[in-house]
Amino acid sequence: MVRILFVCTGNICRSPTAEGVFRHLAHAAGHRDTIETDSVGLGGWHVGDPPDSRAIETAARRGFDLSDLRARQIRVADYAEFDLLLAMDRGHYREMVGRAPRESVDKVRMFMEAARGESAPSVPDPYYGAHAGFDQVLDMIEEGARAWLRELEENWL
Repeated sequence: MVRILFVCTGNICRSPTAEGVFRHLAHAAGHRDTIETDSVGLGGWHVGDPPDSRAIETAARRGFDLSDLRARQIRVADYAEFDLLLAMDRGHYREMVGRAPRESVDKVRMFMEAARGESAPSVPDPYYGAHAGFDQVLDMIEEGARAWLRELEENWL
């Protein structure tokens, strides 16, 4: 079983969208029993909350269901329990590496890395912007999720 954790600021926009999209693609590819997903926020402001309604709506229009997801905050134990911890932006990446136990630092990666390589861009936070920002984020997340699924199929499973 490969366990993947998607990480953003509050776990209501980017990381739950990434989890929902990746989970959908993994299940459709027959990996329901070989890949496990979760998502977290670095902060605890939204613990227990569902994803932002704009994220849910945008994902649903493309066939991705986020309605069962609830925000939680990252824990130290997550570094040991997950095989990959995927940061949505460079700030998240730096903070996660700073919090990581020494033996887990290599598990922290940028979400867009599988799609775009070492110079992976950050997935922008759509929370304070217009509704169109959620579509832009979903475009990037679909690209990144498909790339990570290929990476796992080719090198992990």
